[in-house]
Amino acid sequence: MDSKPLKISVVICTYNRDQFIGDALESLSLQTLAPDKFEIIIVNNNSTDNTEKISLEFVKIHSELDCKYVVETNQGLSFARNRGIKESKYEIITYIDDDAFTKPDFLEQIFTYFNVNPKIAGIGGKVIPRYEIAEPGWMNKWLYGFVTKVDHGDKIKKFTNNQYPAGCNMTYRKDLLKKAGGFNNKLKWRADDKYIYFQIRELSDEVIYLPQACVEHQIDADRTADENFFKLSRKFGSEESIRVRDLGEVAFIKKVIEFLIKLAGSFVLAIPFFLKGQFSKGKYIIIYRYLALVGLITGK
Repeated sequence: MDSKPLKISVVICTYNRDQFIGDALESLSLQTLAPDKFEIIIVNNNSTDNTEKISLEFVKIHSELDCKYVVETNQGLSFARNRGIKESKYEIITYIDDDAFTKPDFLEQIFTYFNVNPKIAGIGGKVIPRYEIAEPGWMNKWLYGFVTKVDHGDKIKKFTNNQYPAGCNMTYRKDLLKKAGGFNNKLKWRADDKYIYFQIRELSDEVIYLPQACVEHQIDADRTADENFFKLSRKFGSEESIRVRDLGEVAFIKKVIEFLIKLAGSFVLAIPFFLKGQFSKGKYIIIYRYLALVGLITGK
């Protein structure tokens, strides 16, 4: 007798992104995967804009979908993602951001791969930025992480070294998420996807890059403005500070050394851009690494 197929709980955690949450939800309504194979869980993390109205209208209009709306009052992305685990009823949990736009076959790709390979621990797919205006002139491959661009090619392979599924396109088995202790509630922003990857890796190294599972990541103009770039660069470092301090003082010292090396390396990486007259590309690499180091050391 055939075993029942593993189904998917799609979790969207959202906070004051009413300009994007509707698109994210609509993209899920267009999935080629049969509606009885997945559920949608919207976790509103204390939004004060029109998020609740948009979400509840979506649930009402799309009665053909198994869709749940909940409010998580503990502020922070990890709290919201952990609430998604608690509310889910299926064996696979897929997280997308509230500013993501899934390709029509996104869930079908994940569903098929998991059910053909039931022993894998997790999946991360491509993330392609969709800019509101245009890609900023300073953007280059060394700064893709700032807009969460993930593109490791078109071949399926394991994540290795410092590569890991990005939070706006990551999928894990629920039982492993629970065994790993869930997301770290001390992390309020981005480092929780890196944190959970390494926690899962302690249980299984079968975390797969599946390029066919693709989302577009909507990037508004404010995100790439200088003020935001500086703030988020520093915030990246402060989140890493929280993550590694939990591992002990030795881990923190190693991370400081790593960031110092990367800052030194940023000057080397900038040289070819300077020589080609692409000054802003080189300059922003250095600024990013410097502010990340400041955030790491100060914790803020």
